[in-house]
Formats: sequence, C-alpha cells, structure tokens
Amino acid sequence: MTENARRDERLALFRRTFPFWDKMAPEDKETFLRSSREVHFEKGTNIHNGNECTGVILVKSGSLRLYLLSEEGKEVTLFRLFPGEVSVLSASCVLDTLTFDVFIDSEEDSQCVVISGCAYEELSRRMPEAKIFALEGAVASFSDVMWVMQQILFFSMDRRLAIFLLDEASKSGSDQIRLTHEQIAKYIGSAREVVSRMLKYFASEGLLRASRSEGIVLTDKARLRALAVD
Repeated sequence: MTENARRDERLALFRRTFPFWDKMAPEDKETFLRSSREVHFEKGTNIHNGNECTGVILVKSGSLRLYLLSEEGKEVTLFRLFPGEVSVLSASCVLDTLTFDVFIDSEEDSQCVVISGCAYEELSRRMPEAKIFALEGAVASFSDVMWVMQQILFFSMDRRLAIFLLDEASKSGSDQIRLTHEQIAKYIGSAREVVSRMLKYFASEGLLRASRSEGIVLTDKARLRALAVD
C-alpha cells in the first residue's frame, strides 16, 4: 500500500470513528494524523500496563481485553474491544479523573491505531466535542464495569457462566466456543477449577458438550437462557 493510500485509509477510519472529525480545523486533522501510528500486537501482548497514558486505541482487527489486576495476581475481565471500537481508558492524561489501574492485553493477533494521548488531550482542551466523546466513552465503559461487578457480587456461578457462554455464542455467531477453562475463568472473575466443575455439571445436564477437539458446544441454549435470567 502506498503512503497516500495509507493516509486516505487513516482519514476514512478517523471520520467513521470520531463524530467531531468534520468540525476539526485542517491543522488539527494534520496533527491528529501525525500523532497516530498503526501497530500490530501479537496474541498475548500487554498493550497498556496500569494507569499510564498509552493513548487512544482504535481496534482495526482482532480483539483486546481490558481487566483489573490484584496485588495477588488475580485478574477480573471488565470487557473486550472488537474491530471498530475505541479505548479511552488507556489514555489517563485525557481522563485526568481516572484513578484506578486498567490493564489491556491483545487477545489475538490485532491491528490497531494508537493516537498519542497528549495530542488528544491538547485537542480536547480546545474542542469540547473531543472531550465529550472521551467522557461518553468512559461512561459507556463504566457501565460495562458495573455490569461485571454486579455479576461477581450478586449472581450465582451457574448464572454467570450461562450468561458468558450465551454472550460468546452471540458475538461469534456460532454455538461452538473455543476458549480454555483458564480463559473463561479470567473473563468471569473466577478460578479455573470452579469453571471446570461447572462446565462438567452443564455437560452432565445436557446443556453443552466439551472436548479437546471441539472445545465447548452449546446444545441446549433455551435452558442456558433460563439459567441466565433466573
């Protein structure tokens, strides 16, 4: 791809992503372009390590996982980002009221565009629409966080697992889920042993089948939905 083609692609991406793009002055658009870079993250790469200003991250392909990490090393997945979605929690210099550490890993090989946090912060000082976009993104993220906390604090393990499995099937458009028990445990904030026991129970009840070759295949989504809303 030529330099001009890459530039045009980046311009189109920013226009789709930022509702305030067409209101920006030409010089601000140029600064935005110069302050952005495309980065390939291999599966398992840590992208954002706590309360630092990595920048605003746009996902072009792949997926990212945002999570909290305790001093003992326990992880609680907050939510995941997929193509077309944006992380503003990775830019603490833009959200100066962000006081907790969020970690971000690449769940799979991912292509992202990272915009300098300092460049975005400078723009948001002069352009309220840019600040509002960041704040609205943070509010949406915190809604996801509160949903996770609600599940951990108030939902039974079987309900949490049923919700997760149904969500995964909905996102992928398939009843087959190729995740390890360890990965699922991280996503729902539990221990691998607990997840394994619950999956074994679900299998014995005919809700799913699990094997090394197939992964997890949902076989009775109606009863899983009944568990999810119980």
